[in-house]
Amino acid sequence: MQSDLANLKSEISACQICAGRFGATATAHEPRPTVWFDESASILIAGQAPGIRVHESGKPFTDPSGDRLRDWLGLDDAEFYDRSQVAIVPMAFCFPGYNAKGADLPPPAICAKSWHRRVMDGLGSIRLTILVGGYAQKWHLKTKASVTDTVAGWGDHAPSVFSLPHPSWRNTAWLKKNLWFESDLLPALRKQVGRVLNG
Repeated sequence: MQSDLANLKSEISACQICAGRFGATATAHEPRPTVWFDESASILIAGQAPGIRVHESGKPFTDPSGDRLRDWLGLDDAEFYDRSQVAIVPMAFCFPGYNAKGADLPPPAICAKSWHRRVMDGLGSIRLTILVGGYAQKWHLKTKASVTDTVAGWGDHAPSVFSLPHPSWRNTAWLKKNLWFESDLLPALRKQVGRVLNG
């Protein structure tokens, strides 16, 4: 007999709520939810939405952003993709598509409204939450602050919650401007990741 969370994962995997929305985008793609969590996980990575490479692979963060995120966390691929330890739950489970100019569309709000609370309720062993990007930070922290302000205030929520900018190459200039991120936040984050996984 499947657990409630296993049934929920099956429901999400079969979701077609946004089929019409995605079909009308420049990419004209079909829904392909990326579902990557188990109820035993102790670390939650709450992200934004899969990109095109993740849509094609069916595995979260299989792109340069993922390489940077794993470096930030101090995790290798095997540790990062161990669903029994790390749950990866974006604000939208599917690639939202591109607009006519080739820019990423935002995660459809209907996805979080439909699934997010139910997933959070099913993850009962989370000891560390990592909020990647503004959409996840606004939902989980109930904040209207900018990503920069939220990440700069990381000490307000650590060590149980850390906020990060999106690890996209587009944020390289932000990283060079905010040197405290690498010198102060990342060592504390890596220490807590190790403590949770090995404690």
